[in-house]
Amino acid sequence: MAPTTNCYMINNGAAVPVVTETALPSSAHLLDADEFRRQGYQVIDLIADYYAGMGDYPVHPSVTPGFLRRQLPVEAPSRAEPGAFGAALKDVRDLILPGMTHWQSPRHFAHFPASSSVAGTLGEALAAGINAVPFTWSASPAATELEMVVVDWLGKALHLPRSLLFSGGGGGTVLGTSCEAILCALVAARDRKLAEIGEGRIGDLVVYCSDQTHFAFRKAAHIAGIRRDNCRGIATRREDMFALSPAALRDAMRRDADAGLVPLFLCATIGTTQTTAVDPVRELCAVAAPHGAWVHVDAAYAGSALVCPEFEHLAAGAEAVDSFSMNAHKWLLANTDCCVLWVKQPALLVAALGTEQEYILKDAAAAADGGADALDYKDWSVTLTRRFRALKLWLVLRCYGVEGLREHVRAHVRMAAAFEDMVRADPRFEVVATRQFALVCFRLRTPEKFGGEKKANELNRRLLEEVNRNGQYMSSALVDGVYMLRCAIGSTLTEEHHVREAWKVVQARAAAMLRKMEVLHSAWLPKINYAATPLGDHQQETVCVTSQPKA
Repeated sequence: MAPTTNCYMINNGAAVPVVTETALPSSAHLLDADEFRRQGYQVIDLIADYYAGMGDYPVHPSVTPGFLRRQLPVEAPSRAEPGAFGAALKDVRDLILPGMTHWQSPRHFAHFPASSSVAGTLGEALAAGINAVPFTWSASPAATELEMVVVDWLGKALHLPRSLLFSGGGGGTVLGTSCEAILCALVAARDRKLAEIGEGRIGDLVVYCSDQTHFAFRKAAHIAGIRRDNCRGIATRREDMFALSPAALRDAMRRDADAGLVPLFLCATIGTTQTTAVDPVRELCAVAAPHGAWVHVDAAYAGSALVCPEFEHLAAGAEAVDSFSMNAHKWLLANTDCCVLWVKQPALLVAALGTEQEYILKDAAAAADGGADALDYKDWSVTLTRRFRALKLWLVLRCYGVEGLREHVRAHVRMAAAFEDMVRADPRFEVVATRQFALVCFRLRTPEKFGGEKKANELNRRLLEEVNRNGQYMSSALVDGVYMLRCAIGSTLTEEHHVREAWKVVQARAAAMLRKMEVLHSAWLPKINYAATPLGDHQQETVCVTSQPKA
């Protein structure tokens, strides 16, 4: 702050001090509208060029750890550099983008999608520009109420039971990740149960999941104070499509109850990460009910598919669950991060996570007059500071509509079905897990004379490495001792020709590997002729396989 100049006025021979204003520094130039517009256009152009030229980048970069650190200064600039913003954008293009794994690439099949869209991306930019912190209704009334509206919109679009919506006595919030959502639900369940049995028995609380449940659940349980050895990961079977067995859950809960432990929480999954298994929600709720255990459904990936009526049955029984979460940033075009958590009894969430401090300004009159509409979202999550995520989700729903989202999901499901058909048509390969959505789990068979199952996992590990070295990007899973390749179709930019090209790369690399191993035999030398039909017409690529005579 600049010093105040002492000035005096002589009045009848006496010096009278004159109060002058202190010169205050200004930072308004840091948000100058004209400069923002000029630099903003540069960013928009860079993003647009990035998407337009996505095919020029390898999906996964060929870099080694430390590659970027070696190219950047060890300290930040002490003063602003002339033309710093333009120079920084040049570094983004020349240094950062070439070292990125390009999640928006149409050839990115390794992970469930981190979907982007024009509405989602610009909604993210708009929320960043407004830069509100809507932790209470008073802190940002419109942001709070838009979030309440949009979670009900999405819940209805996903055919969720009314009991989970604000309009039915429940409610929802937009968080960052499924791990946050599970943790919030688990803490609410913990506090409800401890209020019944006493806080001293926290060591007796037991939580349940399957061996296919995402590791985020175990992490959340640990953070919530559940003993590590009180987390039951119940084994699944291939013949059950790797879904959690209600009978196995019943046995586990009975054993624990008989031992004096307290069944607390079940995390069921719609669409597991490894194979997209779907746990039978209704039957599992019936098992948990006699124990008063909280049931949460983690539908991080496949929850988006519930927007399509043909998948609605997979959530049958959801009216009995206590909470439900899904990631709209995975498959519903909302850009990362955007997880929605719905709860049947919001008061339990508030009781566990709520806090009151004088410095958190609240509008008492609004709270009294507004009732349920004057909601304070700080009491629905772990964090106080929160982003205006609802804005981009609202824009996505406004701009594409429920039907547009359905077609987006269905297009990927059709492409995955076509990829699955191509795998099945080639006798060298097999589909390992039942496809339910847009993930295909497959592997290369290994003839018994060349090692059979003993060598199959090793062979498929090598195949994945070869595929990923040749322009595609897939991942793997090890389930029930079987190593499999995962082809997850979901990028906004993926089209049918990308899927067809990916399969040709898999076939070509498999053939090259088998030749190198001298494994190819007359029965393993297929000639493959493609009679392509559009994947969008629900047709498979016809693959004709004929044996070559022995050399």
